[in-house]
Amino acid sequence: KCLPVDMLRRVVRQSKFRHVFGQAVRNDQCYDDIRVSRVTWDSSFCAVNPKFVAIIIDASGGGAFLVLPLQKTGRIDKVYPTVCGHTGPVLDIDWCPHNDHVIASGSEDCTVMVWQIPENGLENPLSEPVVVLEGHSKRVGIVSWHPTARNVLLSAGCDNQIVIWNVATGEAMINLEDMHPDVIFSVSWSRNGSLLCTACKDKKVRVIDPRKKKIVAEKDKAHEGARPMRAIFLADGNIFTTGFSRMSERQLALWKTENMDEPICVQEMDSSNGVLLPFYDPDTSVVYLCGKGDSSIRYFEITDEAPFVHYLNTFSTKEPQRGMGYMPKRGLDVNKCEIARFYKLHERKCEPIIMTVPRKSDLFQDDLYPDTAGPDPALEAEEWFAGKNGGPILIALKDGYVSTKTRDLKVVKTNVLETKPATKAEHISTVQKHVSPQPSVKMEDKLEEVLREFKSLRDRVILQDRRIARLEEQVAKVAM
Repeated sequence: KCLPVDMLRRVVRQSKFRHVFGQAVRNDQCYDDIRVSRVTWDSSFCAVNPKFVAIIIDASGGGAFLVLPLQKTGRIDKVYPTVCGHTGPVLDIDWCPHNDHVIASGSEDCTVMVWQIPENGLENPLSEPVVVLEGHSKRVGIVSWHPTARNVLLSAGCDNQIVIWNVATGEAMINLEDMHPDVIFSVSWSRNGSLLCTACKDKKVRVIDPRKKKIVAEKDKAHEGARPMRAIFLADGNIFTTGFSRMSERQLALWKTENMDEPICVQEMDSSNGVLLPFYDPDTSVVYLCGKGDSSIRYFEITDEAPFVHYLNTFSTKEPQRGMGYMPKRGLDVNKCEIARFYKLHERKCEPIIMTVPRKSDLFQDDLYPDTAGPDPALEAEEWFAGKNGGPILIALKDGYVSTKTRDLKVVKTNVLETKPATKAEHISTVQKHVSPQPSVKMEDKLEEVLREFKSLRDRVILQDRRIARLEEQVAKVAM
C-alpha cells in the first residue's frame, strides 16, 4: 500500500542532523574511581565548561564536589582535593557562563556558595568560598546563573522560594515567594534572561517576570502524572517540557508562551520512571533527553513544521546514567564536526560522549556552527536589576574559540567580586618596567605568582578582619 505523499515527506524529512551519532571515548579518556553522589535529588550532578568538569561526590560529614581540569583523565586519586565548604550534601552546581573559573553550589545546608577555582585546578582542598549567600530556610536544590548579566545568580530551595542574588555584593535582590505552593522541580532563564519558566510539584508550569514579581502565564497540569516535570525556554520563546502522563508514561511537550491553554504538540515516549533531563542547543534547535537511571540519550530537532518535535536518534549504552554534564558550544572540537559533548556519570566514573555530524570535508562547516553565545556578559548586574535587557554576545567558532585571560573574583569589603582586569594588567606592566627592559617569560610568571600570593594574603587578611569584627560583636552582645 502506498503511503500518502505528506507521510513520505515526513519519513524522509530533510535535516542535517538526521545522521548525528554518539560515541563514548576510550577508557583512558574517562575520569575513573570517582564516588559519584548518591543523594536522592533530580539534578544532573555534573557541570562542565571548556576548562573543567565538576562532579558532586559522596562526602562524609558534609558536602563536596570535585573540580578536574578536562585533561586530567584516568584514575583520580582518593586524596585528590575537593571543594568542601558545605556542611550538608551538595545538590546542584553551575559554572558561571562569564568566567570559567567561577562555580556556584547549592546544598542541603540551606546555603549557596560561590567559588573561585585556581588557574590549573585545585592543589589543596578548597573550603573558603568567595561568598556565601544565605537566605533560604530549607535545602537549596537549584542554582542557575543569568545567561547575559554578570554576577546575577538564581537559587531555588525546598522552601518553595526563588532568590535572585547580586553576587558582587552578596545581596538577595529579588525574592519570589508565594508563587509556588510546593517544591520547585526546575527553573530556566529565557535566552536574554528577562523571564523565567518553572516546573512545580503542583503540576503547573509558570512563566515569571522576576523583576516585576509577576506570573505572566501558567499552565495547570502541563503533564498529568505525579512524577517530576522539567521545563526549559527555547531560543524563540517557546517552552519545552518533559513529564509523565496519568498512566505514568514519559511525555514531552511544546508550548507557546502567549497561549498555554493547549500544547503545540505532545508526544508519549515510554514507561520508564526516570526523570527526563533536557539539554538544549539553541544554535541547532536540538534537544537531548537524558533520563536519570536510563542508559540512553535521545535527541530531537525542534522546527516550525508539524510534528514540531522530530525524533532524530537514540544513543544507547549498557550502563545507566547517574547524572550528566553538557559542554557549552565554545568547548567543542569544531574540526571534528562535534555538535555536542556529554559527561555521563556512572557509579564510579565519568565518561565523555561525543555527538558528531558525519561530514566528508575537513573544512569548517559553517552551517553546523552559527555564531554562538560567548563568555562576555551583555550587562552588568546593576543594569539588569534596574530593568535593562540584553541578548547574548555572540562569537564565531571558525578558528576555534580562544578565551582571553580570566579575571579573578576578589572579595572586597562588602563582598564585592571585583572584576576589573585592567588594573591588574597595568600593575604588572609597571612592575615589569622597573625590573628590566625585556623581562623573560619566566620572570613574568614569577611576578604573576608573587602578585597572586600577595592578593590571596590580602584577601585572607580582609576575611580575618571581618571574622574578628563579627566575633567582637557577638562577645559584646553576650557581655550585655
